[in-house]
Amino acid sequence: MKNSRTKIIIGAIISAALIISIFVVANYKNNQVGVNSDNGENSTVQNSNNKPADEGSKTPELPKEPEVKPDKNGYIPNQTLPTEPTYIKEILIANKRYPLPSTFAPEEDKTARAALDTMLAAAKQQGFDLVAFSGYRSFEYQTTLYNNYVKRDGVDAADRYSARPGYSEHQTGLAFDIGEKGKEDLWLTEEFGETAAGQWLFTHADEYGFILRFPQNKEHITGYMYESWHYRYVGTEIAKEIKKQDITLEEYLGVN
Repeated sequence: MKNSRTKIIIGAIISAALIISIFVVANYKNNQVGVNSDNGENSTVQNSNNKPADEGSKTPELPKEPEVKPDKNGYIPNQTLPTEPTYIKEILIANKRYPLPSTFAPEEDKTARAALDTMLAAAKQQGFDLVAFSGYRSFEYQTTLYNNYVKRDGVDAADRYSARPGYSEHQTGLAFDIGEKGKEDLWLTEEFGETAAGQWLFTHADEYGFILRFPQNKEHITGYMYESWHYRYVGTEIAKEIKKQDITLEEYLGVN
């Protein structure tokens, strides 16, 4: 009797041991699958952002090189003159950011001159004897003019009212410095803009396709101090739009 009971107990122990062994082995295999998945081996598991689990190991993009900023006088350091002039919205532009080729020599623009003559004739009918005392300037002439200003006033001061060679709007043949005959002492002065003649010119210039190129309180945009005498031909439609919005050519072209 005792032998039978002993055999039953031993059999139960062996069965329990087998069951435990099977459970341990199965659990071990499941753990290994989880480990392999975590290590990325034979796994298609994705993270919560729906990106492959190993995507974070990609090399990040290098940051872009910063743009060259203008110096304190508004010019791009070490900028070389281009081989072709710049047109934006089909408008020729010449400023401290967009220079002209040294070989660019269009002479005085005929359309601009015709519009100027019509405007001056209209002014004379109103009793204002206006004259364009400076128009087209070659690269060579601007070089001489600018260097003389630098010798007289220094670079920082000259850069506020005179363009460096290749950067002058006068080289386009579309710009004119205008004053009143008999009042030459006011030429190239802000006071000209306060005279009746200067006020008439400012009020009606857009009707003939001209804009005051360097208006008051816009030096941070144009790069030049207020010049009540400097007018640029852009055509009637554009001139009217610029005046209506009370903006500069840079703002109109989107390059300010």
